Amino acid sequence: MAQIGDKVLFTLAIALTLLGIAMVYSASAVLAAERYGTQYHFLARQAVWATLALAAMLVTMRVDYHLYQHPRLVALLLVGTLLLLVVVFFFPAVNGAHRWIRWGALSFQPSELARFALIVFLAAQLDRRIPAGIKRFELTFLPCALVAGVMMGLIMFEPDLGMALSLGFVLLVMFFIVRVPFRHQVVLAVGALPALAWLIMHVNWRWERLLAYFDPWQDPRGSGFQAIQSLIALGSGGITGVGFAQGKQKLFFLPEPHTDFIFAHIGEELGLVGTGLLVLAFGVFLWRGMRIAWHAPDTFGMLLGAGIVVAIVMQALFHMSVAVGLFPVKGTPLPLISYGGSSLVITMAEIGVLLNIAQQARPDDV
Repeated sequence: MAQIGDKVLFTLAIALTLLGIAMVYSASAVLAAERYGTQYHFLARQAVWATLALAAMLVTMRVDYHLYQHPRLVALLLVGTLLLLVVVFFFPAVNGAHRWIRWGALSFQPSELARFALIVFLAAQLDRRIPAGIKRFELTFLPCALVAGVMMGLIMFEPDLGMALSLGFVLLVMFFIVRVPFRHQVVLAVGALPALAWLIMHVNWRWERLLAYFDPWQDPRGSGFQAIQSLIALGSGGITGVGFAQGKQKLFFLPEPHTDFIFAHIGEELGLVGTGLLVLAFGVFLWRGMRIAWHAPDTFGMLLGAGIVVAIVMQALFHMSVAVGLFPVKGTPLPLISYGGSSLVITMAEIGVLLNIAQQARPDDV
């Protein structure tokens, strides 16, 4: 069973990455030609990142996942990630946000690594506390919530509220899996919700986006512009789409069609059929990934696998939901599809970890 799982997940990851390369080219060719003088600028960079991402997946697929359980490695990963989340503030802001560490033409987004680091820490910490200490507030809930809180706080100050909230969601899901007492999780919610409300209401552009979520047409050229253009792109595609590279919304109507709104771009060019198949693909990813986690040989493997799957699928669902107007506009890449090196490499590396867990499935599940 594990061998079949490896093939399905491996094939799916490769297929989605190849689709991403094609759609990044289609969405960015006009922008690249105007900005860089060649329509292949983003295509070439994404192809390089995809090659590195494949290499990362092949490496992590061969590394015994139990290595991530070692206390020294967990500590090194946490400290290194926290340092990067601090260092990023010393680099110039891009569009008002300190999210990238740049070396010349290369850039790296530490918050992407933070997601994996938090999953590893939570899996190791919760595994050590099962079963006797899982109900102990000071042994389980407190250290996990503190580490997640520090990471989320640093990421919120970048600012990247969406990524911070995704870390919080991963924390809650992993608490749910190991049955951390509900009253402890209520404590987390009671503390987080007022802070979230303050962060939205006291930052003008966030508040405007929230208002635009309820009625984007009240400001169609301002805060509602992105949501409206995304819906126009999806509606223009109809059932089968207008054809590959034939979309019109990418002609400087739909913002960031190769990154934050690539799902809407896919909907325009490949139609409901294309977006439906993409949703199905992530559904298969969820099924195969959780199957691998369920059949992991130990609790650490189960928690590590489940955390990775939940994080990736949740990000995909959030991206799609923004495109169709179910959530307020927030720039979130579509895993394996959107343009971007950090997200692609780390996501593929995480999939490699999943594949390694699958290779070590319990003998009765093989």
